[in-house]
Amino acid sequence: MPIKASSARQIDTLIADLGSDRSATREAAVARLTLFGARAVDRLLLLLDAGGSCEARAAALRALEAIADPRALDRVLDALDAADPPVACAAAAAARVFLRGPRGTVAVDRLTTAVLDTARNDDVRIAALRALDDLERSTLAPLLDALDRDPSDAVKAATKRTAAVDPVEVVRRAADRGLPQDPGELAEALTRAGASVALPLLLRVIERVREREVSEAPAARAEWTMVRGRAHMALAARGSRIALYDLREALEAAPATTSPTSTASTAAPLPVEFLAALSTAGDVSCLESVAAAYARSAAAAIAHKGRGGPGDNAWWRDRLADVFKTIVKREQLTARHAVMRKIQKRWPEIFRTV
Repeated sequence: MPIKASSARQIDTLIADLGSDRSATREAAVARLTLFGARAVDRLLLLLDAGGSCEARAAALRALEAIADPRALDRVLDALDAADPPVACAAAAAARVFLRGPRGTVAVDRLTTAVLDTARNDDVRIAALRALDDLERSTLAPLLDALDRDPSDAVKAATKRTAAVDPVEVVRRAADRGLPQDPGELAEALTRAGASVALPLLLRVIERVREREVSEAPAARAEWTMVRGRAHMALAARGSRIALYDLREALEAAPATTSPTSTASTAAPLPVEFLAALSTAGDVSCLESVAAAYARSAAAAIAHKGRGGPGDNAWWRDRLADVFKTIVKREQLTARHAVMRKIQKRWPEIFRTV
């Protein structure tokens, strides 16, 4: 990528600062090189090849980690074999950002080799293990099992910390880096740590899961929909309404009937978590969606009367009616409210339950 002469001079100055004896100067240079992004990559790679000081090479790797340019991957992986442990540790951390890229398998293999190499420095092995921590538990399991018999006490201790899944980290990783393969893992993490996760992260999880559902087969889609419901419950328990739009849209898109294989006592077009979240945090903006879903279910019951099958889902309608009444009471709405008048006109069925 061609760069202006003025930018080139600034980058050269910052590259020189990476070799400073003062850590504050080095860290400031890393931060500013990160802002240059791809324009700084070639000069950072030259520094690695030139064999500068340990501090300069480690700082260059931190900058490459932040920039995450694919051109750096081979040089980063080569640096895993550096004789200086701080450089090799920085290389392991930098490799982490490439795990889910086009050549992620190469990065995983090299990091795994570093972890299992008992001749390496323990700090380097532990840094490589931490880099792999972004992978799903099922992928890491064989490596963690092998490390149970490792001769290094430090590595075994790090293995136990990695094996102990932090639910907050699971949710944060799902929001920032992508969903795990196992929806159950994320659902459990949301249940355990929903009260501790930042609200924007919960919203991001909802948006990611919603996108995932579209591409899944029906059985897997249902599992991911339940995960989305858990995230909504976590938000509702915190009194947050930042994702009410998704609750409304989920109700509007929900089918009027359920699968013929569903159990009558528990079946619902949406997981119960959605209704629980609506009951806890729903406001007047949700009432039309609730009333419309109730009316569709009632119409389906009439259409399927006497035919058998899943058409009559009384349980679902009862729960919708409960949600409607709860929101009306919490919002202190009367029949004269504009939304209530609109619902009375378009979906009068639900008023018979109030």
